[in-house]
Amino acid sequence: MATKKKSMAHETGTGNMFADLGFENAEQELLKAHLTLQIYKIVKARNLTQAAAAELLGIKQPHVSLLMRNRSGAFSIERLMEFLTVLGLDVEIRLKKTKRAQGQMSVVAVSA
Repeated sequence: MATKKKSMAHETGTGNMFADLGFENAEQELLKAHLTLQIYKIVKARNLTQAAAAELLGIKQPHVSLLMRNRSGAFSIERLMEFLTVLGLDVEIRLKKTKRAQGQMSVVAVSA
């Protein structure tokens, strides 16, 4: 007996899951997620404990725990960039004219 394959409907995403989910500040949330990911990668690469990372960043360990789970909500983009400089990265902000009606925020290149 042959079985029929069910056809599943799908939509192509925008590339920003926060926009796809209807977040009000989707561009900012995506940027914060990228910055938080870099913090995570550096902490892991250096084998820092959360307590050591907290001391280095000047925050409490539970906040590092949140960052390590990509929960950056309590921190501004500026504060996340400060964390990255403390961890030894140069953070560069580049502005350019957009071809769209409205510009967007993004992480252009990050190397740890």
